[in-house]
Amino acid sequence: MRLYKRGRLWWCEFRVNKVHYQYSCKTDNYNLAKELAAARYADVLRENANLPKKLNKQFFLSDVWNQYQKNLNNSKETIRSKVLSAKHFLPAFGDKDIKFITKNQIIDYQYKRKLETLSLHPGKREQEVSFRSVNIEITTLHHFFNWCSDHGYLDKNPAAGIKKLNELSRLKTLSDSDIDELIAGATNKLTRDLITFLIYTGCRKGEALNLKWDDVDLQNDVIAIKGTKTKYDRYIPVSKPLKELLSRIEKVQDVLYVFNRNGAKLTDFKRSFHTACRNAGLKDMHIHDLRHVFASTLTMNDVSLYKTGILLGHRTPGMTQRYAHLKPGELKKEIEKAFGRKNPEDLKKAEYEKALEIIREYENGEK
Repeated sequence: MRLYKRGRLWWCEFRVNKVHYQYSCKTDNYNLAKELAAARYADVLRENANLPKKLNKQFFLSDVWNQYQKNLNNSKETIRSKVLSAKHFLPAFGDKDIKFITKNQIIDYQYKRKLETLSLHPGKREQEVSFRSVNIEITTLHHFFNWCSDHGYLDKNPAAGIKKLNELSRLKTLSDSDIDELIAGATNKLTRDLITFLIYTGCRKGEALNLKWDDVDLQNDVIAIKGTKTKYDRYIPVSKPLKELLSRIEKVQDVLYVFNRNGAKLTDFKRSFHTACRNAGLKDMHIHDLRHVFASTLTMNDVSLYKTGILLGHRTPGMTQRYAHLKPGELKKEIEKAFGRKNPEDLKKAEYEKALEIIREYENGEK
């Protein structure tokens, strides 16, 4: 048997009864690839001996989930989200063999969670309720089953193709006075600086807290945002007020992170942010809403959706499309192109100008 790499993944090839076999191990882990290759080889031997191709070994979802969780390399925020989701679906699927979990069972679970969410909002119609938490649970299951498929536990992802439920938009816009009051509502300089930074850059919370002085270039007025959620670095131009903010932050020798507490990296500022919101009289505000404030401000000041998407680090135009309704002026121009000539006032003006032209032609003796 021979193991070799094609791109990122390991492949195996071997011969049985002079027949050549070649398979992808679907992993970049060498030790796991060896085990999967041996399992493939055993399958072929059993098939040639007219024995069952696969052993009837059970893989309970709860056991495999523990393995999956140990191998997560996402951000702390994403891992926390997955763990919270698991608290809901593990009671429903934890004791089931993952090979026998079907798409219909997951859809039934989704429907049950939908009803539970609706029960928390009595008097509201379905269209008025957000099912974001349920969607996150289904997405987590989808990622988990993909991992299971890549590691040889499954042949097919049973969560594939399940439609998401309705999510209410959280596109927050704040007036200039609201922004001023929010910043003034912070009870310490560090929180004020963070709120201001997020509004001026549109960064995610984790991106701001992970920002290092080495990634800040005030000479060329650019900030490098690295280790993003999308795994792609992006660069944000430094505006004048942002430059003033960063210049005011004391840069201490041997301190790596821009936003720190006594030299130590800051892990969160949720509590102080909510205090600022309460002092400013702003309700139902999340830290991530400041990213929407940044995008909304750009959009309402005639920055194209394409450029807004680049600054936000969106990988597809559809992610930025949610801000399209904030640019009614552009849509109005397109409508005017199509229907503006049919405006009664415009028609009267056109007829008047045509009449003047005929009169001039008569006066000049052309008719």
